[in-house]
Amino acid sequence: MAGRIAGNRFWLTRKVDMSNTIIEQARLGKADSIVRLALKDESLSLSDALQKIAAGHAVVPSNNTRDIPVPCIIGGGSRIKVNANIGSSMDHESMDEELEKLKMAVSSGAHTVMDLSTGTAWKTILDGITAASPVPLGTVPVYQVFGVAMEKGRDVADVSAEEIFSAVEDHCKAGVDYLTLHCGVTRRSVALLREQGRKMGIVSRGGSLLAEWMEKRGEENPLYTGFDRLSEILREYDVTYSLGDGLRPGCLADAGDRGQIEELISLGELQEKALAAGVQTMIEGPGHVPMDQIAENMRIQKSLCGGAPFYVLGPIVTDIAPGYDHITSAIGGAIAAWNGADFLCYVTPAEHLRLPDIDDVRVGVITARIAAHAADIARGIPGAMDLDNAMAEARASFNWKKQFKLAMDPVTARKFRNEALPEDEDVCSMCGHLCALKTSRRAMGEEEKV
Repeated sequence: MAGRIAGNRFWLTRKVDMSNTIIEQARLGKADSIVRLALKDESLSLSDALQKIAAGHAVVPSNNTRDIPVPCIIGGGSRIKVNANIGSSMDHESMDEELEKLKMAVSSGAHTVMDLSTGTAWKTILDGITAASPVPLGTVPVYQVFGVAMEKGRDVADVSAEEIFSAVEDHCKAGVDYLTLHCGVTRRSVALLREQGRKMGIVSRGGSLLAEWMEKRGEENPLYTGFDRLSEILREYDVTYSLGDGLRPGCLADAGDRGQIEELISLGELQEKALAAGVQTMIEGPGHVPMDQIAENMRIQKSLCGGAPFYVLGPIVTDIAPGYDHITSAIGGAIAAWNGADFLCYVTPAEHLRLPDIDDVRVGVITARIAAHAADIARGIPGAMDLDNAMAEARASFNWKKQFKLAMDPVTARKFRNEALPEDEDVCSMCGHLCALKTSRRAMGEEEKV
């Protein structure tokens, strides 16, 4: 589709100009068709979105080798987005299960999905997920390169820098839309972490593997020293950086230490280089953070990283709720998003315990969406409270069918309701005919409207 947008200088174009990435097109005042599609349910105007993308304040992850039916914009004042992590482990590999998890994640409302598979069948599973996913897809290439090497009995230190770069390109060629790359885990940041001391050390798989690689080889992180080469690879496929938080805190006591902040400083510097190279970039963040530190964490990230979209895991606000970390993370996620985070990675009830199953995926996505929606309302996103207002009207009129339709999880809402009373009964089993709404209307002389 092509054509001038009335009243401004911006054009819509098909995604055929492979010489320019999405961010480079935005700087020219042009909108890739994928960008227009990503704005479908947003309050952002096309011109505002292009300005945010051009400045590095928003991203539209989209590999130029495939079309995404349901793309999304992250950051720049758009609605808060939610990611769902799926993927097999070395101990349990099943293509069918991962495709079911993908289906569940998308049907539950996830805006993106990450395949974190680590076993030898990673490529088969990735290809299957890529072909089936209607939403943007992310991966972590170092999981593949180190995981396969270790399964073959090789030491982490035996993996060459060339193998790591080759893995990155393999994932780009496979159609992945954004890559988590732990480029800020440097010898200095790890040294600062070691000197200060931590209760839990490095809890990021990618971060810990690169730290071991650097320690054993006595060399700097190749993702840091070879960042320009990385950017060339990502730019060729228009893949978005998700600069990983390899030194994120894994418990409350480790939040905000020198290693975490040093890594964030490096990520801010690398983000500038990525933007100059024409590669969209977002920044990943913590982790486990006490509630009173979350707002400051968001402010520091936005300041150090030039307003780049912030992608947070949680943050989890207490360490003692295994089995309920979807809730601990939703608390932190809502606060983080209210204070500037743009993208929430879900946490499931299985966190810290086992590989998530299909129901864990559903619960994780819905819970993260609740946090994101609450933050959208608090941030004053236009239209964010429309569904809440409609729900209030449906409840006031005892319209159960409409309430189920508006609910984030209609299946669970209808199940709970119908387990107690039939759908055509106007009251619920909590209050019965002592219903406060009925009583209020009688008190206000409005009972005839019931």
